[in-house]
Amino acid sequence: MPFPLFPRRIAESLTELTPQALKKQGIRLLMLDFDNTIVPYTTNTPTPEMEAWLKEMQSADVQVCVVSNSKRDRVRIFCSQWGIDCITHAKKPFGRGIRACMEKYGLAPYECALAGDQIFTDTLGANLSGAVPILVKPINNHNIWLKLRHIAEKPFIFMAKRRMKL
Repeated sequence: MPFPLFPRRIAESLTELTPQALKKQGIRLLMLDFDNTIVPYTTNTPTPEMEAWLKEMQSADVQVCVVSNSKRDRVRIFCSQWGIDCITHAKKPFGRGIRACMEKYGLAPYECALAGDQIFTDTLGANLSGAVPILVKPINNHNIWLKLRHIAEKPFIFMAKRRMKL
């Protein structure tokens, strides 16, 4: 197993992840973090680019499911409006929610990827569950705690990028 805090791929945004590229890697299920990955913590409205990406993913052969630690109804409401499955209270990095998602779709971990903005929850959880971890740049680190978390993640991002180039 790779070092559990290293993502296998780093993207500026979810919109960089195409169904074709995911399928080429053998990914049949893309699990998504919600807050700061699809939309900022401060809104439930996706950007026009994110709306187009969500529509493209829904018409593709790659399944999409939100796997969020959030306990708020906003995740379920958003997913219902967009016709996306979701699992809340996922308790990432612990595998309960991630495993529940993979079992729901009947897929092996290597057929699944988890894209999210946090190394210590999303990347670690994906690696521990055997799924492919994809780190996306946070949409908006709008408070000091998010900024501090990002600073703590920088060494792992740097090391992961170096390993990807090798």
